[in-house]
Amino acid sequence: MRVLVAEDDAGLRSVLERGLREHGYAVDGVVDGDAALSYLRSYTYEVVVLDWRMPSTTGIEVLRSMRARGD
Repeated sequence: MRVLVAEDDAGLRSVLERGLREHGYAVDGVVDGDAALSYLRSYTYEVVVLDWRMPSTTGIEVLRSMRARGD
């Protein structure tokens, strides 16, 4: 299962990525909403973990974009 983790706090993102990988998930980590949108256009994810208050594009805006596309 492929998971996208979008979190601007490097320490928290690292912990989330490591924990998910240890449980067998394929994980991509990004630092902001713009990067999350770029990854979402390029790859298919079963799960997306979003920080609501990221710089540039917020997690809420990423979620709205995903829903508008039917994801």
